[in-house]
Amino acid sequence: MRALLDTHAFLWWLDGDERLSLTARDLIADERNIILFSAASAWEITTKVRIGKLPGAIEVADNLANSLLQQGFTELPITVNHAQRAGALPGLHKDPFDRMLIAQAHAENISLISNEKLFDQYAIQRIW
Repeated sequence: MRALLDTHAFLWWLDGDERLSLTARDLIADERNIILFSAASAWEITTKVRIGKLPGAIEVADNLANSLLQQGFTELPITVNHAQRAGALPGLHKDPFDRMLIAQAHAENISLISNEKLFDQYAIQRIW
């Protein structure tokens, strides 16, 4: 199975945070699965560290490529198709990072690992 991590799911995985559901933890830990990490999440983490909204993630922001490598996650770049899809999504959700993740899940036909129930309104498969 291929699945895309929401930004908070990635951070909770790295921290061993119990807010990450057991279902999500099992899916991420299963080496048969391909776990994708979006360039949008890298952008979000780095931006929020810079503006002080994620002070605990400074080291993660500085070492994202290494973290992905250590975890065995696969980078998912943002394509023009992804950007067009994100821009065309209805206005239910305003967060540009989340809109990109939703668009990527649609475009790549993959599940999105997230606790964000609002994502369900976009007809994607959300795992939590």
